Amino acid sequence: KGIEIPLTPKGVPECVLTKSNYTVSFNSQTNIPNWVAWSITSDELIERESRSNNFQPDPDIPTHLAVTTEDYTGSGYDRGHMCPAADNKYHWRAMDESFYMTNICPQNHNLNRGDWKELEEACRGWAEVEPVYIVCGPINYRTPKYGYIGKTFKIRIPDAFFKVVLTGVESGRPRAVGFIYKNESGNYKRDKYVNSIDEVERITR
Repeated sequence: KGIEIPLTPKGVPECVLTKSNYTVSFNSQTNIPNWVAWSITSDELIERESRSNNFQPDPDIPTHLAVTTEDYTGSGYDRGHMCPAADNKYHWRAMDESFYMTNICPQNHNLNRGDWKELEEACRGWAEVEPVYIVCGPINYRTPKYGYIGKTFKIRIPDAFFKVVLTGVESGRPRAVGFIYKNESGNYKRDKYVNSIDEVERITR
């Protein structure tokens, strides 16, 4: 339990919030998560709820500090889930919490609906065989390439996104892989995004 939880680099602002199906490290300076971590089991693939699309401020963040869906309106970027809504269809509360804005990043529309979505679907496919542990989040380089969005809050647009997937723990044959996706349009095979976990750790320090 908790093996998917990473270490946040020293000096990076964070508020760690535990939800029913994921844990998020929220950064009050960038107004996006540092990382979001969760697991998927075959039982959680049972669809009992429909996608809600109810983006809302995280109730665990003080109202005057909480990002709202309106901060993304007209920005040209999708409200990109880190822990996908489709991983949370097994329970209404999990579905509801997946639309908290602490689980959201500004994401290129083509990436969100294309290659990133395909990786999310692959993770659910792997979870049909045995539990999968996932951590993902934005990659923010020292000099912002895309700048910021936001009406009330200054929200950092990620330069890229990382995802690390671990499986095989229960069977005693652990296997893990890392991925890095630039926050831009593209249509490539999943192999293009594969990186070693060492490389993901190096880039996200």
